[in-house]
Amino acid sequence: MPVSPARAAAYEILLRVDQQNAYASELLHSERLDNLSVADRSLATELVMGVLRWRSWLDQAIVSAAARPLTKLDIEVLNALRMGVYQLRFLDRVPARAAINESVELVKRAKKRSAAPFANAVLRKIATKTVSPPEGVSLAEGFAHPLWLVERWVRQFGEEKARAICEFDQRIPTTAIRLDAPEVERELQGDNIQLAPGSLLASARVVVAGDVTATQAFRDGRVFIQDEGSQLVAALVGTGSRLLDCCAAPGGKTAALAARNPAAEIIAAELHPHRVELLRKRVRAANVQVIQADALQFAVSGGFDRVLADVPCSGTGTLARNPEIKWRLKPSDFTDLHAKQVGILTAALKHLAPGGRAVYSTCSLEREENEAVVEDVLGLSPEFQLRDCREELESLRESGELVLSDVDSLLSAEYLRTMPGVHQCDGFFAAILQRI
Repeated sequence: MPVSPARAAAYEILLRVDQQNAYASELLHSERLDNLSVADRSLATELVMGVLRWRSWLDQAIVSAAARPLTKLDIEVLNALRMGVYQLRFLDRVPARAAINESVELVKRAKKRSAAPFANAVLRKIATKTVSPPEGVSLAEGFAHPLWLVERWVRQFGEEKARAICEFDQRIPTTAIRLDAPEVERELQGDNIQLAPGSLLASARVVVAGDVTATQAFRDGRVFIQDEGSQLVAALVGTGSRLLDCCAAPGGKTAALAARNPAAEIIAAELHPHRVELLRKRVRAANVQVIQADALQFAVSGGFDRVLADVPCSGTGTLARNPEIKWRLKPSDFTDLHAKQVGILTAALKHLAPGGRAVYSTCSLEREENEAVVEDVLGLSPEFQLRDCREELESLRESGELVLSDVDSLLSAEYLRTMPGVHQCDGFFAAILQRI
């Protein structure tokens, strides 16, 4: 029996996510899907992201029907079962026969023919039951998140905000774009891209309908897909004559800095060669110099009046877009990340000129990667002080750039924090530090 191109592509991606620690969002935008029709690409995306969002719930259903632990199943069989259960329980328009038969065929194609009768029996058993995501259970079970992670959020933010985060993570996130010129918006509308105003920034739009990546404006680098939380972090950096973005790829914030500072000299540094090339493709502003360098030790002559240290992090504020992260993380990871982030921020601050400001940011919700990093660095660096983000946010509000009226909701003490479910964007943290 043939397998549809959409299911074949989704299955391949899910295996690569599990076996190679690949990221689904990158694979879903890779050349692997170029030959798929719009409908098949949409189904492949739905299957991949749906399975990753609801993985623990799908696994629970499989264990219940199979009467054997997941550890006894080969990963090829398990992912085929996950895809089948997701279609049976979440996709009303997919016939049960197609969900079952094609999932079994995927098992055979993976050279696991001996497991095909087992997969068929499990899926047919699940198809006969009325099983939905459980209600009245814990947040972790009901919203398919690791228990240890949800418990952290409840302790830090309270149960109401933890629930809002979990609910947001399970929804398909909006696509936000940043526009630098009104004529670009009119051009997009002429290309049948339907847009709505952003919730945080005047320059942001939300894509309501249409594929913005298929437009000439996107191909020319005149429109950028960028979450509004990320756009707000870039706006916090402000203006200057010499700017440094020390962990710059994939380039959304770099491009935003260039748009706000068209006459400034901007250096964008990135460690990995393939990400340097990506950065050069995406950021085409004439005033940006892209360099390959390690943020911990690169040497640049002269000081900068603005520095952005948007550091590598756990990404727990982006689980709606990157659900595989929640299944990979371990509590010990935050300790390792903290040490690396302290090192990067310490190195970044050395490039600040007297009176200059640095913005430290992550897309993490975790204290170890956010407040604790800033506190540790400031404790060892008396020549720097923490500035209240409220001042910059109020300035953005007065200029009309920030359209959200409730500035207080963006603040956690002196820090910026966007919260998934509270704000309609990913979770970002930012701190402003100034050389005295």
